[in-house]
Amino acid sequence: MRTAKQVVIFRSPAIRYFFRTGALRPKQPSIRAYAQQFGPSTEPTNNIPGGDPDDDEPRKKSRSKPEPEPGRESRFGTSAYKAFESAFTTFASIAVLGLAGYSYHIYYKSLVLRKIEKAFAPGDPMLELAAPPGPHVPPQDQSGDDDEHWVARPEQAKINAIISGESKGRYYLLVGEKGTGKSSMILEAMKEHDGEGVSMFEAHADPEIFRIRLGRALNYEFHEDYIGSLFSIRGPRDTTALLDIERAFNKLEKVALKNRNQRNRTGRKGPLVVIVNCAHLIRDDDDGNDLIELMQQRAEQWAAANLVTMIFNSDDYWVYERFKRYATRMEVIPILDLPKSLAIPALERYRAKYFPHEEHKPEIFKQVYDLVGGRLNFLSRVAKSSDMLRMCHQIKEYEKTWFLNKCGILGAEMDDDVMDQQKFASAAMVLARALVQKDKELETNYDEEQGHILPQIPLYIARQIMTRADFIQSYDHENIFTIDSSANVRADSVPMMNAFKEICSEEGFDDYLDATLDRISAIESINRTKELTFKDLWIEQKGEQKGKYTFTTKDSRGRETGSIEMRVVPDNPPEEDD
Repeated sequence: MRTAKQVVIFRSPAIRYFFRTGALRPKQPSIRAYAQQFGPSTEPTNNIPGGDPDDDEPRKKSRSKPEPEPGRESRFGTSAYKAFESAFTTFASIAVLGLAGYSYHIYYKSLVLRKIEKAFAPGDPMLELAAPPGPHVPPQDQSGDDDEHWVARPEQAKINAIISGESKGRYYLLVGEKGTGKSSMILEAMKEHDGEGVSMFEAHADPEIFRIRLGRALNYEFHEDYIGSLFSIRGPRDTTALLDIERAFNKLEKVALKNRNQRNRTGRKGPLVVIVNCAHLIRDDDDGNDLIELMQQRAEQWAAANLVTMIFNSDDYWVYERFKRYATRMEVIPILDLPKSLAIPALERYRAKYFPHEEHKPEIFKQVYDLVGGRLNFLSRVAKSSDMLRMCHQIKEYEKTWFLNKCGILGAEMDDDVMDQQKFASAAMVLARALVQKDKELETNYDEEQGHILPQIPLYIARQIMTRADFIQSYDHENIFTIDSSANVRADSVPMMNAFKEICSEEGFDDYLDATLDRISAIESINRTKELTFKDLWIEQKGEQKGKYTFTTKDSRGRETGSIEMRVVPDNPPEEDD
């Protein structure tokens, strides 16, 4: 049994029109054409040439009723399917992009924390820079040769406890003159634990460079390696260095919290340690004060929570003044010169290291201490010199030259254009003379056990002596005078104090300084003097005065107390002699 199949052929309306009109229909010879050759036909004829009479009836039916279009429903289904397919593809693409971007964002945040954790792993860049060239040696494999030449200061045990994490709950400020060994003590304490849990970096006056150095110490890139923009995820906006430092501290806080929770399972028991070396290099301006305030706020919070112990190392006193304003958990550790009982043995060890075959004379070492004191920087330079006494005198001359170049006075012949610089210089000379006079008033300036006793003046009295309050900070920064943590002013070092004595003992120094001060006072008096010129005061030939000025005087309450009249008095002609 055969089944009839219906074939549907899709034709456009234009093609159907041409088929109905017969323009596109193929012309075939009909039976009527052959029948006319043999006789007339009785069938109705179609008058249209080339027309098919069999198509007349279907054409009439099609004109009376349009035939249905069976492909319309199928076309609608196809369009809906394509629209759904496009929408699903778009949604899938967005979903994949969003999932990939979110996954990368989560991965990047975890990567940042892992990199900061790695910054506190054993080994520190500062230790590598301070170590001599050669392969890295763990602390347990090091010999005791360095310990033999190292000077054990009284503060070293406390610094070791801070670096190891045993001392916690506070943050620390190390204050002392340049060359007293503050950074060396910190590095020595870091060597004992190979820098584990410690990160150290150098401060800088520019906040941008400070930001870069902090990021290098914490192994933090400040999102500069972030590629979330490929997934249309915006990273942190560009902003100031201070906000980047705040972001770095936020990441460090997360790492410190994780370290505190895992402290019982790791070898290190104490909090992390962050050391800001050379904090005095930060500028004393609005940006510098904001930076110090930001670090102090974090140090206070972390010390209270035992998360991070911050150590600030400074040569200048003004950093202590800024911290003192909001300090609650801060502890100040003053680092001074070595006393005589420690300085001479340290000099002997230094000398034995650089000149092992030389004969050691205790008298020479005592003379060296009398000339340069217990400053480790000076002792190291003297120990490396072949002639130690000659090097001591050179150090004193260096200090004297530095002081005269910065604060030399010019006397009464100075020009008024250099008055501001001479104010700075003369104030330093006045303070140096006051210290020399203070040294003469002391009962003793030398102790057989402690060594030198430098004269010192309280800070507020030093400002009264100079009659200026703003110069002392510059003197401290220039290493001419120093201010300790107790706010006492003294010479920066023993060679500098010896230079003060030489300068003030020169013949005519007091007169020269007084002449400079008088010249400064005269220039200031000239600048404060105002000249008034009165015009239109004259006398006619007949002696009649034309023009005068009248001034009214009043008291503090505005009441008139009198008047002053100014006019020209004619000259009396000289009397002729008879």
